[in-house]
Amino acid sequence: MSTQMIKVAAAAAALTAAAGIAVTPAAAASKERCYGVSLKGKNDCAAGPGTSCAGTSTVDYQGNAWKYVKKGSCVKIGGSLKPKKGNKKPVPRRG
Repeated sequence: MSTQMIKVAAAAAALTAAAGIAVTPAAAASKERCYGVSLKGKNDCAAGPGTSCAGTSTVDYQGNAWKYVKKGSCVKIGGSLKPKKGNKKPVPRRG
């Protein structure tokens, strides 16, 4: 790979990262953290001891790993607004 191609790839990666950071605060305002609803490796953050952050949950529906969901929908889809014990599949609430 040429030096110029490496520079272009690095610049593209930097722009992608910057765009993600710029969007996150606005997007987070209309979302809430929902614990126990993400699949293995698909969490947005907080997957417990021995993990770093996003994509580090070790099992489906890990109770201490969260995913951003639309504000007001977490409990409806069977999640929790606080970390919970266990890895039970979420049960959506009716009503």
